[in-house]
Amino acid sequence: MVSTPSSQPKIKLYTNHGCPWSHRAHIALSELNLPFEEEIIDLTVPRTPEYLNINPRGVLPSLWYNGEIIIDSAIIVQFLADAHPSHLLPTSNSEGAALRRARINFFVDAYFTKVAPVYFKSFGAKSLDEAETFAKDFVDAVSKEVEPLLADAAPYFGGSDKLTLAEVLTASFIIRLFSLTKYGVLHQSTVSALSERTPNFYTWAQAVIRHRSVTSIYDESAIVQGIKDWIAKMTNK
Repeated sequence: MVSTPSSQPKIKLYTNHGCPWSHRAHIALSELNLPFEEEIIDLTVPRTPEYLNINPRGVLPSLWYNGEIIIDSAIIVQFLADAHPSHLLPTSNSEGAALRRARINFFVDAYFTKVAPVYFKSFGAKSLDEAETFAKDFVDAVSKEVEPLLADAAPYFGGSDKLTLAEVLTASFIIRLFSLTKYGVLHQSTVSALSERTPNFYTWAQAVIRHRSVTSIYDESAIVQGIKDWIAKMTNK
């Protein structure tokens, strides 16, 4: 169950709404119905000494939870899911929990080790032909590595009718994938090919990117422009 007012901890999230890693923490906090204070960290300037005292690595997000600092988005959302049992993740000692947790972990690992590298590589396309090749490679990777793992999605991972930790950890990247294709940053064939060749993934992704916990802080035009600016900066180095 999610937290009730009497059991709610004191939480402060150091975040930036344009950061996909921070977006993970926002999704988890929304799903757990946990109130929190946020401090927006400007990613366009060097980190302040005050923030570096909180997180010496200088990365986002960071979570202040009842006086304890937790860093790294995956660790933060795992901690929140364990501290506040809910639909996101079964408690470790419940029936079938070990297998479900293992399946979620495998899904997330498959996406970020086998699929995401191709996605990030696409940002470096130097021509339309190269962009089309990257798009095909991405869809090939989704088809091989992720599509079979979503055969029982209904509409979310593992037959769940609510978001799970699998979506919390991947949704911020999935929604950006569709936005970047829509605005022409990624090759336009990407989405049509996903629809045709990976129907499980495509149907799951459509449910994910429309969920209120995923869209609540998502400013599509600002995020797409930020990524365009970042690509231009990297290209001109």
